[in-house]
Amino acid sequence: MKPAEKQIPELTALAELPVLEHHENGIVRLTLNRPKQFNSMSEALLTLLQEKLDAIAENKDAIVVILEGAGKVFCAGHDLKEMVATRNETYYKSLFQQCSRMMITLNKMPQPVIACVHGIATAAGCQLVGACDLAVASEDTRFATSGINVGLFCSTPSVSVSRNIPRKQAMELLLTGEFIDAETALKWGLINRIAPPEKLDEEVNKLADAILAKSSVAVFTGKKMFYKQLEQNMEDAYSYAGEIMACNMMAEDVDEGIDAFVNKRPAVWKGR
Repeated sequence: MKPAEKQIPELTALAELPVLEHHENGIVRLTLNRPKQFNSMSEALLTLLQEKLDAIAENKDAIVVILEGAGKVFCAGHDLKEMVATRNETYYKSLFQQCSRMMITLNKMPQPVIACVHGIATAAGCQLVGACDLAVASEDTRFATSGINVGLFCSTPSVSVSRNIPRKQAMELLLTGEFIDAETALKWGLINRIAPPEKLDEEVNKLADAILAKSSVAVFTGKKMFYKQLEQNMEDAYSYAGEIMACNMMAEDVDEGIDAFVNKRPAVWKGR
């Protein structure tokens, strides 16, 4: 099935920028904006996206980030034409380090990041889906780590992909370069939800709104704790989690949340 084109309204007067940004009611929407190049990640796109993520991470009014792509697809990976124009190993190391830093930022920034995926997500585009905290895809979306098809193992994409899906499935993706559909991506754990193309934004907004309804103190604390404990053994993870939970218990929002629960009323969060 041919992917539907995602229509993005003009979010800024500078519509030629490779990444667009729109803020509304605690949600920041970042749009990869190279539709003619299938939103491939050029150096300019990576640089601007990094700058925007760094700024959002410091913005206390930003609670949730939605990452999407303009045009027919979400992201087709790195800009191969740009890459082959410079046949230099030092250049490639710098480029992949730049991309890796951006992917790590998605995990380390306090705000949950939701990938809104349509069309295709291939190679570093599939990596980008895996690096986001949550992902919702149109039911006609396809995913692949397709570098193997041109003689290049998707080494950096394998990092986030293998941290989302089981080992055997990850190796199948990486060694064959074959596409999987949204249903398979959901079953394997690469994405959280699927939706008909015409209801993709509605489903993403539903997920974002569910997070916005919670205490931002709890959300930000929880995201940081979650990723750090994954790197620890079980004993250290429980020790760290206990410390974080005790600290979280001292937050004003917890008093408000418990009082609201006991008195059967909506909570009014003071954390933001």
